Amino acid sequence: MSATTTVTPQPLTAKDFATDQEVRWCPGCGDYSILAQVQKIMPTLGIPRENIVIISGIGCSSRFPYYMNTYGMHSIHGRATAIASGLKATRPELSVWVVTGDGDSLSIGGNHTIHLLRRNFDMNILLFNNQIYGLTKGQYSPTSEENKVTKSTPFGSIDHPFNPLALAMGADAGFVARSMDRDPKHLQQMLLRSAAHKGASFLEIYQNCNIFNDGAFEVFTEKSSKPMEALFLEQGQPLVFGAKQEKGIRLDGFKPTVVTLGEGFSKDDLWVHDEKDFYKAQILVRLFDDVRVEGHLPRPFGVFYETERPCYEEMLNLQIEEVVRSKGKGDLDKLLRGNETWTIV
Repeated sequence: MSATTTVTPQPLTAKDFATDQEVRWCPGCGDYSILAQVQKIMPTLGIPRENIVIISGIGCSSRFPYYMNTYGMHSIHGRATAIASGLKATRPELSVWVVTGDGDSLSIGGNHTIHLLRRNFDMNILLFNNQIYGLTKGQYSPTSEENKVTKSTPFGSIDHPFNPLALAMGADAGFVARSMDRDPKHLQQMLLRSAAHKGASFLEIYQNCNIFNDGAFEVFTEKSSKPMEALFLEQGQPLVFGAKQEKGIRLDGFKPTVVTLGEGFSKDDLWVHDEKDFYKAQILVRLFDDVRVEGHLPRPFGVFYETERPCYEEMLNLQIEEVVRSKGKGDLDKLLRGNETWTIV
């Protein structure tokens, strides 16, 4: 009589998601931190590595699949979202992640990005925003600020930059959030929230390019300036910031204003964050560039908006099942011929 041995699989760790490839980013690049946080949260998702796919386009961020011990593809410039959409449509059980940059996803890939969001495939988009083209050595990007002097704009850019989160809201993204490379704990929280969302999640990550755009987000990451410059959104909590949480934001109609707590205002007077409020989310994503507001407003980080609606791949497969059930096997030749054909004699 033979004994049966049951082998209990060991829990995965961050090291299990690292590959043997040499990580080839510039020393000090923010991509290192983002990679580390993604590897840390992956084991907690409870998804087998063989069911995770990371797809990238072209750019510094797009080397990501080489360094993740999952399935992946380093695809075509701007087309990672299109390739990922095709994969998710045919293999809806997979956990699909798109890693892209501000140039890759908002310039040549801008059209694909907005259509992925409106279709609402159940996948996660990580947009590394460094406000520059890093891989091609320092040209201005769609998110570079006006008057940005670069190799391609020696007299300053005259382009008006994209606001990535405003673009995502306009495309009806179901999950819109922002974090930064130099706040590991917050980034981990946002990655977990993105993964938990059913539908297309859009996470913008401020990523420092220390070679071609060093310090672009320094005011949001340095201890001396971060308390006054960064506003961290928490569901159901008032919008407060400052070294001693002494500042707050309230709404005067639809116009945000900054007040000092204790000087005629308390937390009860402040704007309370609601991730389900579509209209207030529209204000939040443009908070830092709202020209109506006098004085200085901090830049928000966290989940701006979350809602649920049907996912494209689910509706697609339900439609296929319904057609097969009601009409049987399809006829491709008949479909291609259509109803308007002529016989020429």
